[in-house]
Amino acid sequence: MSSALQSIFTFLFKYPPRVFQRGDLVVAPVVPALALATGFVAALVLAWLAARGLKGIRPVDRVVLSGLRIAVFALVAGCLLRPALALTSAVPQRNVLAIALDDSRSMRIRDVDTSRRVTMVQRVFADSAALVKRLADKFALRFFRFSAEASPIRDAAELSAAGARTDIATAFESVKQELADVPVAGVVIVSDGADNSSTDLSAALMGLRIRHVPVYTVGVGRERFVRDVSVDRLDVPASTLKGSGVLVTATIGARGVSGDSALVTAEADGHIVATQTIRFPAQRDVVDVPLRVPPLDVGTHVIAVRVSPLRGEITIENNEAQSLLQVRPGYERVLYLEGEPRFEFAFLRRAFDADSAVRLVGLLRSAKGKFLRINVNDSLDLLGGFPTRRAELFQYRGLILGNVEASFFTGDQLRMIADFVDRRGGALIALGGRQALAEGGYAGTPIAEVLPFTLEHGGRRSTDTAMATLKVEPTSAGLVHPALQLGPDGAVNAARWDSLPTLTAVNQLGDLRAGAETVLVGQVLPRGERRAVLAVQHYGRGLAAVLGVQDTWTWKMDSRSPMDSRSFEAFWRQLVRWSLDQVPERVEVTAVPDRVGPGEPVTLRARVVDSIYMDVNDANVTAEVTTPSGSVSNVPLAWALRTDGTYAGRFVAAEQGTYRFTVLAVRGRDSTRSGAGAVLADARGADMDHAELRTALLQRIARETGGKYYPIGDLGHLPDDVLLTESGITAHESRDLWDMPVVLLLLVLLLGTEWAYRRWRGLA
Repeated sequence: MSSALQSIFTFLFKYPPRVFQRGDLVVAPVVPALALATGFVAALVLAWLAARGLKGIRPVDRVVLSGLRIAVFALVAGCLLRPALALTSAVPQRNVLAIALDDSRSMRIRDVDTSRRVTMVQRVFADSAALVKRLADKFALRFFRFSAEASPIRDAAELSAAGARTDIATAFESVKQELADVPVAGVVIVSDGADNSSTDLSAALMGLRIRHVPVYTVGVGRERFVRDVSVDRLDVPASTLKGSGVLVTATIGARGVSGDSALVTAEADGHIVATQTIRFPAQRDVVDVPLRVPPLDVGTHVIAVRVSPLRGEITIENNEAQSLLQVRPGYERVLYLEGEPRFEFAFLRRAFDADSAVRLVGLLRSAKGKFLRINVNDSLDLLGGFPTRRAELFQYRGLILGNVEASFFTGDQLRMIADFVDRRGGALIALGGRQALAEGGYAGTPIAEVLPFTLEHGGRRSTDTAMATLKVEPTSAGLVHPALQLGPDGAVNAARWDSLPTLTAVNQLGDLRAGAETVLVGQVLPRGERRAVLAVQHYGRGLAAVLGVQDTWTWKMDSRSPMDSRSFEAFWRQLVRWSLDQVPERVEVTAVPDRVGPGEPVTLRARVVDSIYMDVNDANVTAEVTTPSGSVSNVPLAWALRTDGTYAGRFVAAEQGTYRFTVLAVRGRDSTRSGAGAVLADARGADMDHAELRTALLQRIARETGGKYYPIGDLGHLPDDVLLTESGITAHESRDLWDMPVVLLLLVLLLGTEWAYRRWRGLA
């Protein structure tokens, strides 16, 4: 409701809308209710008799006049009931009012009357400000500043707008702990709402709601910048294998800059590795920009994406985003099972022979019960063929199923492969072939549930037995998919895909499952119809893909392919490496948040499983943390009782730079170490991301706690509204409603209408 409407409402009904919202309607009749009811009935009878006694008037006149008179009697009777609002309000000077002021970097933005947000807050909440004096007359004021955490301050002059993160939920908890022993009437939170934490805000709000502590939110800033570009999101894989290039996708926000051009730059550890000039289109608020980062050395790298500033931007601090990339040394083992000798097997072996990060372990069935084993660890590895125990299969990170029928496996092996994807989190790639997929009898098996396509019983229909020749090309999603980058840029990549020879397919693929994505399609020659060729989907903790062709090796050997073509090797290495990037270790560790400011806390969360990837709750888990300056400390991680296999610990990132960590889990004689992890501590932090005013979030906080939202320029009613609370030391009061101005206006209106009607009808 606008200020003008609120003023009109208050004039007519004596009290502002919030008083009616917080109060309960009660009555206290001036005479006994029975006598009042009897008098009202008698008045109705008299009004009816008086109207009936009028001679020479129409029936409609009797109805109108008696109705107006009855309405007057009803209004008077309502006043005699003496209606009132029963309210609970804070006792003046007996309660504390907490005022939490946002002190994060986003408060530096100049979008409030050409002033910085923090300057406006300091002006409105200064000790000498009229608002603060009015609040101080009613409450004992306690000021806090907050970013990642909240801390007490004497007044708003201490704000510096230097916090690297906004965590409203943690601020609530800090304020609650600081004021645990005093009566609190409410909390006023002044912020732009740019909360970029991972803390559960709902839990914090529920705690306040249970204690009946209302939160009054004050919004600072603009909901939408007039002219601004920002790096809203940076999609960088958490880790990749040595020798792999990385496709980084930057989501660029664009407001009021349509038609302008900007340079987007990607840096790795401060060195420019990719650039692209973009022109901002009309009618679009975001632009996705893919940037190809070349292979980096093993270790932790800071990936930064920047957009060149444009003239007239509200702020340029959000023109950059950073993330961390871990490059793993390898090697990582992938098991490739093939049911018969074929060229696909031979060429895939050669494609990975020179790969120092991926070891392709081959298992080729040469005859019934006999296998050719390639790249095994020792003479006993896979001696009996495909693994029969989960611990044996789960030591691989990926599994490629070639032209092998479902009946080759036992029922337990089929379930084990499904568990390999679902529980272990492994990567499964199923290839096409006459004995593969539906044609191989996989429909109805546990493996069929994992694959991104549905499989029909019986495979290809008799009318569809001919081999299909396909001209393969990426979909729009495939052109920017990390596994399908055959060239250094988009134009070269599309041209190389267009130059590849045709492939053949003999499999009938069903419908694409919900959540799956097709990245390669094939045009059937000569008919021209299109069918899916490569689709991927997440299943459980892992990933499954179907490549429904049988001879990608022809990309290497076709007479039309250049002698030096490396498209076959590039495709397969990128597909396998990409699928392995998401496969978990037995000990997985993450940092929450993954980016902080110096001096902020970091929570390490580890998940520990055994050799068959069942959660472990009795391990001794310790994190080894290396600071940017090189010092090493051990952080114990305790089992989180609510979640099996999960352990957590905390440290403070006191220095600026990259913190690296690994986790060691010891259980009896079994010890397992995680891969390397990292967290970035920098002064900028993440607070400038999405720094526009988030009114919806602030309104939600107020609504769920029984408070109210205000723009910072409209705080005149805040002192009166805060008094109406059920928290702290309160008193009950009753506010009369019978003397509202609207009652007198209605009475005058009814009597005036009756007199005017009589004059109009000639009855006066």
